[in-house]
Amino acid sequence: MNYTNLLKISGGALLRNKMRAFLTMLGIIIGVASVIAMLGIGQGSKQSIREQMSGMGTNLVFVMPGSQQRGGVQMGPSNMQSLTMDDVTAIAKECPHVAAVSPEVRSSGQVVAGNKNWPSTIYGGNVAYMGIKKIEVADGRLFTDKEVHAMAKVCLVGQTVVDNLFGEGADPIGQTIRFKKIPMLIIGVLAEKGENSFGQDQDDMIIAPYTTVQRRILAIDHIQGIYTSATSEEESELAIAEISTVLRRQHKISNPADDDFRVMAQAELVKMFTSISDVLTMLLGAIAGISLLVGGIGIMNIMFVSVTERTREIGLRMAIGGKSIHIMAQFLIESMMLSVSGGIVGILLGYLISYVVSGMMGWPVVITSQSVVLSFLVCSAIGIFFGWYPARKASALNPIDALRYE
Repeated sequence: MNYTNLLKISGGALLRNKMRAFLTMLGIIIGVASVIAMLGIGQGSKQSIREQMSGMGTNLVFVMPGSQQRGGVQMGPSNMQSLTMDDVTAIAKECPHVAAVSPEVRSSGQVVAGNKNWPSTIYGGNVAYMGIKKIEVADGRLFTDKEVHAMAKVCLVGQTVVDNLFGEGADPIGQTIRFKKIPMLIIGVLAEKGENSFGQDQDDMIIAPYTTVQRRILAIDHIQGIYTSATSEEESELAIAEISTVLRRQHKISNPADDDFRVMAQAELVKMFTSISDVLTMLLGAIAGISLLVGGIGIMNIMFVSVTERTREIGLRMAIGGKSIHIMAQFLIESMMLSVSGGIVGILLGYLISYVVSGMMGWPVVITSQSVVLSFLVCSAIGIFFGWYPARKASALNPIDALRYE
């Protein structure tokens, strides 16, 4: 069997019907481009989420109030007041695998400066809070232990708050803002971080001593969370075990099923969100892959048309000694040429769409070699699968009947 000759014959047959061949390839082109673009956007989002969450430190371990049933009523985390400063002190003293610990309290409301106001969120922590959450000061200073104990009305503001209250390029240090009628002196500006993968503006925040937020703004005596930094990422599990043991003793809990708190590591959270992103990426890829199936059906349809149109040609080739396997190979090659050519164009189009979407919408895009190779292999498989039956039908024609066909 001379494959070079078969390639020439198949290529010539496709070139005689250029428009029909292009329209047949269009389904494959769109399908492959969609799969490449969807997988690229999905992989980019997953990588962005991982990087941004890891940017807060992979050794971060945090404690949040957990739901609990009291008096037949299910108490949600937001209603629980189970965490106190005594818990923070106990964790700091009794957990050797915890390098730093800070309470957290937070409140949302209007921030006012002069005749301007802006809705934002204020977070309260101790001196270690910003180091634990990897938040940096771009200008000014951090509050001190003395200011924490004194419930000082000082704060650090994010760049979004600065821009909306004082204008772009303004220096707010030394200015006073009011949060829920409490005047606060700005002593620092936070380094810009931009939006995270969930569209949340990470610069729209205010940070103050936790005592100021807890007592002056919220008027509560409990805390809403505890942030800690394990001595290393590898020892995060040990830190979680130690924190859980300390808190159960503090809260007089003997059965872990009755815990009124939740302890999670940042690494665990990264893994969870990565897993969710993987599922969504595969779902998007599967939805886009449906168009590949439609493209394959288009190839099968056009190959049936081609077999019908060239019935006399097939009969003539068989009459002069052509074997059934040669006829079958010719039509299979035509089918694969349509599919693979469409796949190559689709891959290039997928790259183009991905980077246009990334440039226009700012979405992260990561196109892996695995997705490209997979798309190419799927195209080849589609060419064989959907081209086999028409090719088999062509090879099974009776030469005499084929020659008589009009």
